[in-house]
Amino acid sequence: MSEGDLGFFVTLARHESFAGTARELGVTPSAVSRRLARLEDRLGVRLMQRTTRRVSLTGEGAAYFAKAQRLLGEIEELETSLRAGQEHPSGLLRINATFGFSRGYIAPCVAEFSALYPDVEVQLVVTDAPLNLVEQGVDLNIRFGSPPPSGLYQRVLQRNRRFICASTRYLEQHGTPQTLSDLAQHSCIVLRQEHGIYDIWRFDEVDGHADSVRVNGQLSTNDGEMAREWMLAGRGIMLRSEWDVAHHVRRGTLKVLLPKHFQSANITAIYPERHQLTAKVRLFVDLLSRRLQEVNAATPLQIAPELLEG
Repeated sequence: MSEGDLGFFVTLARHESFAGTARELGVTPSAVSRRLARLEDRLGVRLMQRTTRRVSLTGEGAAYFAKAQRLLGEIEELETSLRAGQEHPSGLLRINATFGFSRGYIAPCVAEFSALYPDVEVQLVVTDAPLNLVEQGVDLNIRFGSPPPSGLYQRVLQRNRRFICASTRYLEQHGTPQTLSDLAQHSCIVLRQEHGIYDIWRFDEVDGHADSVRVNGQLSTNDGEMAREWMLAGRGIMLRSEWDVAHHVRRGTLKVLLPKHFQSANITAIYPERHQLTAKVRLFVDLLSRRLQEVNAATPLQIAPELLEG
């Protein structure tokens, strides 16, 4: 039964008159009568007794009227609650993001958000690959690079690229690759963070051509921080996001290799379109965006062009 039919019947029951109901709904009395007849035909019961002057509820009609009033009240309460949720953040907010980025940037933002909005319960779920928002009941996903599935909204929070990097210690011991094909002669650290082929590094298209290379090495993991530490210790070459290595490159402990070959992997907030106006999601994304901008202004998350090795 539609909300429209419930509202129509409640209005008719209160007026106990085709004419009075017609005036409120802006239709003719005959239109009211026909609509009541269609409703009774669909339900298979008689809801109203008709006389020349008024209509009155049958026993079934009285039961239907009482139920309809309660349901309409619940719908109004729900809509009022949802409207309030668009203005004042409340309820459960489930956020999904990767391990390293969560520890460094999202967790502090979650703590700040929780203090600002105590009516929101925040769950931060960290995984090596993004969860399915619909199937896993996640409100917001912070991910890198890959476009969102259809039906999901994307907001770019911070520009980011993945570069081929190695520590100065490794390069001193093993030499510096001059081409992508040279990587086959080096030990590469493979990060198994998402489904797919891990040992093929694919790069953005340049001049109409997209390069890729198959790599190999002794070490692989699904933990980006662990892989980065192996790289810093001189154990191999790695493809890593600049937000995580920019400060190491500035300090000179890491170098970017073959910088013309990179992957675009912008940091984006992904959420269902229905959450676009929900206060808890909108305000958290706004806060995270501001904090990332502040961090980038103080300690750039991008690698400066002059630090890219030619």
